Order: sequence, then structure tokens, then C-alpha cells
Amino acid sequence: MSTTSDIADRPAVRPVFRPRVVVRLHDWVDVPYEDDVQRVLVEKFGPGPLGDVVDELRFERLYTAVAPEKLDRLVAEAGARDPGFEPRRLTRWFTVDTPRHLGAAELTKLLLAWDVVETAHPDAPAVDPLVDATNDPRAVNQGYLDPAPTGIDAEFAWTVPGGAGAGQRVVDLEQGWTLDHEDLAGHGASLLFGTLQNGSRPHGTAVLGELCAVDNTLGGVGIAPEIASVDVTSHSGSLANVPDAIVAALDSMQPGDVLLLEVQTVTPAAPVFGAPVELIEESFEAIRLASALGVVVVEAAGNGANDLDDVVDAAGRRVLAPAHPDFRDSGAIVVGAASSTVPHARMGFSSFGARVDCFAWGENVDTTSSTAAGATTLYTTGFSGTSSASPIVAGAALSVQGVAQAAGGGRLSPAQVRAVLSDPATGTASVSPASDLIGVMPNLRAIIEDVLDIGLEDVYLRDNATDTGAPHTGSISTSPDVILRPDVVADPQATYGEGSGTENSMTLGYEATAGQDNHVYVRVRNRGAAPAGPTTVHVYWSEVGTLITPDQWQLVGSTTLPSVPVGDVLTVADAITWAAADVPAPGHYCFVAIAETAQDPAPPLASLVDWDNFRAFIHHNNNVTWRNFNVVPTPGPDDPAVLPFHVAGALDRRVPMLVDVTARLPRGARLWLDAPDFLLKEAGLPVEQGEPVGDGLVRVPLRPQGRQTIAGFVFPARLRLGLRLVVALPEEAREQTGYQVTVRQAALDRTRAGEQESELGRVTWYLAGPEFYERRTAREQAGLA
Repeated sequence: MSTTSDIADRPAVRPVFRPRVVVRLHDWVDVPYEDDVQRVLVEKFGPGPLGDVVDELRFERLYTAVAPEKLDRLVAEAGARDPGFEPRRLTRWFTVDTPRHLGAAELTKLLLAWDVVETAHPDAPAVDPLVDATNDPRAVNQGYLDPAPTGIDAEFAWTVPGGAGAGQRVVDLEQGWTLDHEDLAGHGASLLFGTLQNGSRPHGTAVLGELCAVDNTLGGVGIAPEIASVDVTSHSGSLANVPDAIVAALDSMQPGDVLLLEVQTVTPAAPVFGAPVELIEESFEAIRLASALGVVVVEAAGNGANDLDDVVDAAGRRVLAPAHPDFRDSGAIVVGAASSTVPHARMGFSSFGARVDCFAWGENVDTTSSTAAGATTLYTTGFSGTSSASPIVAGAALSVQGVAQAAGGGRLSPAQVRAVLSDPATGTASVSPASDLIGVMPNLRAIIEDVLDIGLEDVYLRDNATDTGAPHTGSISTSPDVILRPDVVADPQATYGEGSGTENSMTLGYEATAGQDNHVYVRVRNRGAAPAGPTTVHVYWSEVGTLITPDQWQLVGSTTLPSVPVGDVLTVADAITWAAADVPAPGHYCFVAIAETAQDPAPPLASLVDWDNFRAFIHHNNNVTWRNFNVVPTPGPDDPAVLPFHVAGALDRRVPMLVDVTARLPRGARLWLDAPDFLLKEAGLPVEQGEPVGDGLVRVPLRPQGRQTIAGFVFPARLRLGLRLVVALPEEAREQTGYQVTVRQAALDRTRAGEQESELGRVTWYLAGPEFYERRTAREQAGLA
């Protein structure tokens, strides 16, 4: 997710707490994201109720870890990956130091009264979610590694490929570590943000010991000792630094990595002590961003003994109560603390409620330790609190990801990891689940054997006949898996499914038939190692075009497959009926199909208006496909085929694009383009040789073989141009089949290596002779089509 050039110039984070107010401006307030922005605010909007006080204030960026444009890109990427994510501008968050003659509460009131301010609250010190930590001599009992019900059975996970965390990455967010401890130094951990050394070094060192202490005959062993990468990011003692520390970590993290939040709320930044840090607005936004980017966030529930169903945030909202209308889901896994003895009972200090997903040991945890001076050989048997519980659950997440990846199915999404770890069917219950309200403790053996089945579901729609569901650079719009028919097929699975003989056929389907119901069949595959649950497929239609933006999609309908088996078996859904009243005029149309499951929902179309979201969606997801492949009768010299299509621009911005035509026509064929004269001039085509053909178009000749650019310029936002290709074949070629013409549209991206093309879509016409239609008629009569 990151490059070195994306790192912003920033001052070192102050390692001590200072009184200040956290401020969010409204999204509509158009100001640069830079320090001292109060000057611009006053120039554009006046000082408001602050009056002369504004001269004593200095607005500083809340987010300093990465450049503003990187923040925007992270938000855009999150919106494309996660359909439930509601993008908000992180570049509207600032902090304001409190003048000496004003208290933080008084300054907060003045800021809240200013029209440009959406929300404001006093900052507060950040504290570790730790209870009675001691540095007792090390004991040999690491019971949390033992089989359930005592522990999470990490010992079993180590016997399974990937179960010790191989290939995985974790980032720990808190405020102090001894990274060169004898049981940690082998990982080569580094500080990503903030300050490394302060009085919390025993705390951070203990957390990392639980997670990944090296198996080196010294001390203990972590849950994921074979982890590929561990790093740390620090809030340096201030809650207002938590979002910045999160984004600093995200800048180098990938989907499937784990981010551990070892911090809890304090007053006055939140109305309660010892709750999950997502109770605070700016922290919630950063955590939600992380989840939307595919990062698994594990978050301490806090040690305030709070019933999170009743807790309210600074605005009086019950945002941690899943059953309440105020609830907002960050996507994080929230962890409570329980006794080390069986049956496990909620510790009295642990926060609890329906929002808590999992629990683990909150006492008697054996792990690495240190001192404020950085001792490298100390251990403790008394690490405790939600501080000790959260690393155990984070370690379980790393183990699950390692097993999933080693099995070849790919890593789980944050929602999948949370569902797996918190499932009562495989987890260890507390002594009184109904009153403890701390979820379950993960049981890695049950999860690996019964849930993962050493694999995952992965349903996909093919973009082209060679698509295997993996990332590719081939065509994204010639799917063989969307089939249009004028009639109902008696046995869709036998006709179009595995073993039908039609698996890779690109010539299935018909023109839309007006005046009657039409029927669309969609087929999917599952490349995972676990059967997929109910899978719904939505199909949309559009006029033929090289770039079909969501504003052009019109819903045909939806269908649901009860399950999709393992083994990459081509599985056909029941027909979607395209009602006669909704069918447009006879002709060819483009189709968009999107498959979704409970853990991989389809995005809301409104989120795809953003160009970055839309591009990420079509390129980074294997559960969406286009069918822009049309079969047309072979034309003759006197009755040429007219092939209309349109090209389009992005919906929200100007984007450099090109359009090209690739023709594979026989000797003697002729090919023309009908286009506006300005487009022809931009492409350097012989507009002076053209002839007007109506609709404001000019007809010019193209080469009948090879590739030729027909447009290349910065497409304005919402541009849409109707164009036509015209094809004529010599009489002697009409009986042949296999001629094709393809129009392709691509974005032009500037990289260090120069301009790079990224395909956005294409339309392909297959010119079929009489024999093709005769064969298809024969197959239909034989019940094979």
C-alpha cells in the first residue's frame, strides 16, 4: 500500500501528553490539509465565535504519518474493497493546542459553535489496558497455548502448515517496547511511528512475547513464532495520536495483516474510562478505514468494567450497542478478559457487552518483560488485563491466516476472521455466557479442522475463458459465464455446467428478443477448498460500450445458488427472467454480473461513482464480470454490418484514456469508423477523407487487420460518445467463420517507467457465417444448446 514517496514530512510526535482539542471540520470546508490552516479558515469564513482568540490558535494536522494525497487514496481504496464503508475525508481532522488562559472545555465550546466545525472534544492521555502488571520471576506455565478448554490450542496449530504464523505480519499499537529482548530480537521489529522508549516498555514487550516470542530455547514461545514481520507504532501517550499511529501502520500493511490496538479510552476524550478506543470518533474512522482496507484489527475491550451496551460516546450515542440504532461497526475484533482457570469467568475489570467478540486469559499470563531502562532478559508470570487477552486473540488470527494461506486459498477478510474466531460452534464458552458477555475464546484446533477444512470458499465469475479467479492482466469483459436466451432451458446445469462441452464457449447466447420474456443464465466457480454458502448473482444490462460506468447499469434481476461446491466445478444458477416490459429494442447489449456471499457482499452502486473505487472494483475483484461479446451474421460487400458502441469517461473527474480497434478480417475486407470529427483529429485519422453520415458523425476508413488507435486524450468527466464500426467482407469470405473486431478502452497511468495502459473494457464482435447458425439450430433441436 505504500511507497517511500508517500511518507509526509512530519515533526517527531511529542512523547508526553499536552492539553489540546481534537477538531473535525465539515467535509464541505475546502481548505488545504496543512498546519496553520486557521489562517485560511478565517480568510474564507471569518473567525466566527472565536473572535480574537483565533489569533492565539494553531491548527495542526491530526494525521502526519502520510501525505494528504495518500490519505485520500487509502480512503478510495477502502471504498472500493468494502461496500459497507462510507468514505469520509481524513484530511478534515486537526488538533489545536489550548491557550494558557483557556481551558480545553471552554475552547471546545467555542470551536463547536463555529459553523465550519463538525465536532470537537478535548484530547486525553492514552493508557495501556493493563491491570496490576508485575515483573515476577518467569514461570514455565504458558497455559494459554494448551488445548481447549484451557487455552487456544496453539500447540496443535503449530503442527499444521502455516499454523505458527509463517508468512504473516502484525503491527502492535501502544507506547513502549524493548525490541532487542532476547526472545524478540530475532524478528527485527522496527518502529513505524511515534516514540519507542518510555515507561510502558514492560507492557509492549509482554504483548509481543505472547504474540511471537522466538522459539530459541530461551524464555517462552509465542503463539505465532514463525511470523514473517512484526513492527510497532506508538501513540506516545496521547489519545489524539491513535488515528495517526493507525494510518502510519496502514501505509505499509496489506490485506490480511493484523493490527493490534493495545489502548483504551480515558476521560475527558470519552465519557467513560476503560472502553474500546473506537468509542472516540476519530479513532473509529481510522479503525474502520483499516478494516475496509482488509486489515484485521484486534482491539482491547478495556478495563473499565463497562457494559458497552449502555456506554455512550461524547455525543450521547450508544455506538457500541449492536442492537441500538446508534450502533456503528468498525469491523474490529473486540476482546474481553477472563480467568485463566476453567471454567473461564469474566474478570471483574473487563468491559463486556454484545459488541465483545472474543475473550482470552486476563491473568497469570507468562511472557517476556522488561524495565523502563530496557532490560532484555526479563520475564513475567503475571501479565494481565485485556492487555494480555488481546494478544492471544491476535495470535489466533495470525495462525488462522497462516493456515489459510498455506492451504492455497488466500487469506481471510477481516469479517471472515472475526466470524471464525467468535463462532460459538468452535470457540470455548465462558462459565456464564449470558451474563459474562465476552464472546468465546478461539479454539484453533476446531477452527482448523471444522471451519477452514484447510481451505476457504472463493466464488468467482470468469472475465474470459482462461480466467482462473486469480489476478490477471487479460480481458475483463469477455465473460463466457453470462448467457442470454429467448427461451427457458430445461436443465441448465447439464446444458451449461461442468461436462456440458460448453464450458469455454464464447458463442452462447442470442440477441435480446423484444416483445417477450428473455432469460439470463449465469455460471460460477469456487476455487476455494470449502463449499460456498448461498451465493446471489445480480445481472445488469447496458447499451454496448467499452466502459460501462454504474450510471448506465440497469438491473435485469437476481438469482441465488444454495451452494457452490469445491473443485472449481462450473455451477449454473437458475434463470433470471428479463420481463418483456423491460426488454429494450432487439439488438446486442452488454451485461454486468456480480456474485456475492454473506462474507463478500456486493458494493452499493453509489460508492462506484468515485473513479478510484470503480477501477479498484473491476480490477481487484473476481466476483464481478462483463460480457461484451456479441455474435453477428457475416456481412457482405453490399450489406455491411453496422456495429454501434459508445465510449465513456469517468463519472467524477477528467482521466487520460485511449480507445483502439483490433481487427482480424480477411483480405479484401473493408472497415470504417463513424465518429465526431474532433475525435478523429485527436487520433490523427484522415478526417479530410471522411464523409458525413448523420448524427454528427464522419466516416473514415480503418485498417482491416491489426491494431489502430482511434482516440487518445483526456476524457472529460461524464463524457459519453456514440460511435459505430462498419464492416464489409468480400463475397468469397462470407461463408467463413472466425473473423473478429474488438474495440478496447484503457486508462493511461503515469508511472516512473512512463505511461502504462490499464484496460477498462472492450467489446468484441464475432462475425458468424451461415454454418454457425445452422449448427446452433441443430444443437437446439437436439437439446444440446
